[in-house]
Amino acid sequence: MTHPVRSALSILIALALVVSAAAATAAPSETPQEGKRYVCPPCGMDCDQKVFDRPGRCPACGARLVEQASRKKAAILIFEGVQIIDYTGPYEVLGQGGFEVFTVAGTKATLTTSMGMKVVPEHTFADAPRADVLVVPGGNVDGPRKSAATLKWVKEASAAAQHTLSVCNGAFILASAGLLDGLGATTFHRMIDDLKAEYPKTRVVSDQRFVDNGRIITTAGLSSGIDGALHLLSRMLGRGKAQTVALNMEYDWRPDSRYARAALADRLIPDIDLDRLGEWSIVSTQGTTETWDIVVRGTTDLGRAELLDRVGQAFAKQGKWSGAKRGAAAVPSTPRTDWTFSGPDGRRWAGTLGVEAVTGRDKQYTLSLHIARLG
Repeated sequence: MTHPVRSALSILIALALVVSAAAATAAPSETPQEGKRYVCPPCGMDCDQKVFDRPGRCPACGARLVEQASRKKAAILIFEGVQIIDYTGPYEVLGQGGFEVFTVAGTKATLTTSMGMKVVPEHTFADAPRADVLVVPGGNVDGPRKSAATLKWVKEASAAAQHTLSVCNGAFILASAGLLDGLGATTFHRMIDDLKAEYPKTRVVSDQRFVDNGRIITTAGLSSGIDGALHLLSRMLGRGKAQTVALNMEYDWRPDSRYARAALADRLIPDIDLDRLGEWSIVSTQGTTETWDIVVRGTTDLGRAELLDRVGQAFAKQGKWSGAKRGAAAVPSTPRTDWTFSGPDGRRWAGTLGVEAVTGRDKQYTLSLHIARLG
């Protein structure tokens, strides 16, 4: 017996296909509107580039045409070293949301992105259309932060836009333009402290994937820009539109998720230079906001006790951890040392550092570290 819900869905799908097929064969049929032009909402087909003189449905894809002048515009700043996903993620979201999206730079000269992609800006600061949304991505932001022309355009474009969205360390460009004074903001997880130090007038947070100040939204790093753009889309065009875009992108959008990379516990592990002690590779690194486990394996000329001592003392010096005594001779017979330390909020943490020789491999060891919040 056919499940009744499945039957209903089958009927709806069949009807949708019939309507779509009928629409796809129909040309715009309504009366031409003097002075108005109509376009197909972006669908990735050649019809994206066509302009019609009357409303109706696109003869190629069947979508209902929209008035060209009514499409919202999104300007995306790009520059030498711009991070690819920082600007292409929001580009995809806003484009699928029906926005007219374009890139803007100081000149139309070809730019090289963070990983070597070549891209030609569509507009310069001088000829860029007024946009409803301004997107400021991250990457190598030293150039735009020091460019008076870039900061002037960002300030003017932001003032004219309904919303401004920064991605990753694009927040530093907004801050350099004075647009984050007195506002909350976030950025790439490894640059949270830098943003706090350089812009004390900004309330920097580490436990949010994006921060919505109303007109100005900042997101954390990289893929966070997709979530920020979907949030922006939900505010401007409704949650259903944002959900539809996320589904079409096959993106697992979780608007109520509390995931924030900068809040994970590994932020408390000092970034020590293991390369000075041998050749190492990461076996695993995983955890939550409350615990973290990291395992590395490598080759070193150090003995087990000396290795355990050198790594432990690096934690003691750089992270102000306390516990084990200094010196290889002080390392206990068990291949582990226990530590305690405090996080930035004063909460206490415990850590266990262990080392094991790899069976049958001369001078090869496995180092493991486990940390967990106490209480």
